[in-house]
Amino acid sequence: MSRRTVAVLLAVLTLAMTLGPVRVGAQQTQTEELVRRAKSKVQPLYPELARKMNISGTVKIEVVVSPNGAVKNARVVGGHPVLANAAMDAARKWRFEPSAGESTGIIDFKFEPR
Repeated sequence: MSRRTVAVLLAVLTLAMTLGPVRVGAQQTQTEELVRRAKSKVQPLYPELARKMNISGTVKIEVVVSPNGAVKNARVVGGHPVLANAAMDAARKWRFEPSAGESTGIIDFKFEPR
């Protein structure tokens, strides 16, 4: 093997080792979706621009729920950007059962034109 091939393989292996654990950790977090039950769910409003463009799909929102059940933080982790703000607004209004500590999980919002 040439030095160049060895250097490229070493760089790829180093990158794979660096990114590998991050992906596994993220997947484990998603499998531990909110164990707390939602007391109130707010459905997102379908954006007018999305309706005109006939956009459909699922938006995934990661939420951090405080001990009192209110959504403390929310961020988009997947989905169409035109639909993201509507999903974020709805997710922030959800309420969950109280708990001793914070919880993190993913909420999926499905958008379909009507």
